[in-house]
Amino acid sequence: MTASPSGYPIRRYAPEPGTWRKLMARDSVVRRLDWILLLAALALSAIGAVLVYSATRNRTELNQGDPYYFLLRHALNTGIGLTLAVATIWLGHRTLRGAVPILYALSVVLVLAVLTPLGSTINGAHAWIVIGGGFSLQPSEFAKITIILGMAMLLAARVDAGDRPDPDHRTVLQALGLAAVPIAVVLLMPDLGSVMVMAVIVLAVLLSSGASNRWVAGLIGTAVLGAVLVWQLGVLDQYQIDRFAAFANPALDPAGVGYNTNQARIAIGSGGLTGKGLFEGTQTTGQFVPEQQTDFVFTVAGEELGFLGAGLIIVLIGVVMWRACRIARETTELYGTVVAAGIIAWFAFQAFENIGMTLGIMPVAGLPLPFVSYGGSSMFAVWIAVGLLQSIKVQRPIAA
Repeated sequence: MTASPSGYPIRRYAPEPGTWRKLMARDSVVRRLDWILLLAALALSAIGAVLVYSATRNRTELNQGDPYYFLLRHALNTGIGLTLAVATIWLGHRTLRGAVPILYALSVVLVLAVLTPLGSTINGAHAWIVIGGGFSLQPSEFAKITIILGMAMLLAARVDAGDRPDPDHRTVLQALGLAAVPIAVVLLMPDLGSVMVMAVIVLAVLLSSGASNRWVAGLIGTAVLGAVLVWQLGVLDQYQIDRFAAFANPALDPAGVGYNTNQARIAIGSGGLTGKGLFEGTQTTGQFVPEQQTDFVFTVAGEELGFLGAGLIIVLIGVVMWRACRIARETTELYGTVVAAGIIAWFAFQAFENIGMTLGIMPVAGLPLPFVSYGGSSMFAVWIAVGLLQSIKVQRPIAA
């Protein structure tokens, strides 16, 4: 085992021919799955289904007169997500490594399609492609995955081959260029929340790859400069500027730009220790909190299940993070470590931002709570990520 200049351990493992076949025959893939990770993610999705139902059962203007409309669709999204996770495990992260160029190109095409007449605006964000039949696609969710896979493929190629102890400057520059394309397009939508998540992913990937700390410092400086330029050039829409203004001054226009955050804090604060009871929340039943089945689903838990119920969600997210960190630490290849680190950063930051904005400690950024919020694209993406983590854990070999 060697160490990169940043001190990150680089593990190499060269199995003898036939080793993987023997291992697979002796110990099935199912037995080697991380069942704690899987059960925690399933529990979050199950809790999410209950919360989504509570938030939408009385919303006749949304549920088309069917109180189970969103519940059934959430269950369907979860089922599709699980299927995608199983497919990802079956293919294996190493097989997908070879398909990264195709997946990346497809992801960029889909993100670019949002800027064409195919794109649609939903809840103020021009980040969707409406497929029809009530279904829509948010390409930026899948771009998070391809950024992780693409950067990991480039940064780990020569290290895993044994040519270098860490990525060289040229490789790092190529990886940053790969990530810059979808990030720039998403910024033009503009979908600032997704851009924030992608930026955190890029930082985590660089740190975990053993790249020089100078790159990390330079990237942070560039991000700060880019944020200033975005603000000065007027790239952001007015509603996004208003969100930051409301975050900086919670008392600003409580019936207007500060309405969402104020109502969310009232709902969570009124829940107390044990909550008002499932389906008994007055803020939820009275429909005071907007987008409560998606971005503000945590407020349902806070009001109806109280501190204990909301805390359970945070604990389960923590369990997912713990198991993912363990997978990243124990994998025998840098590629797997970097992929896992990118997923960890994605889940951790998005969960913190989502819960933080409902508490008023983070600006409203339109990000769903992983596994819990209603939304097909988000649910599919996070379960694909779980499939990648499980594949790294299983260490499935590339088929001969």
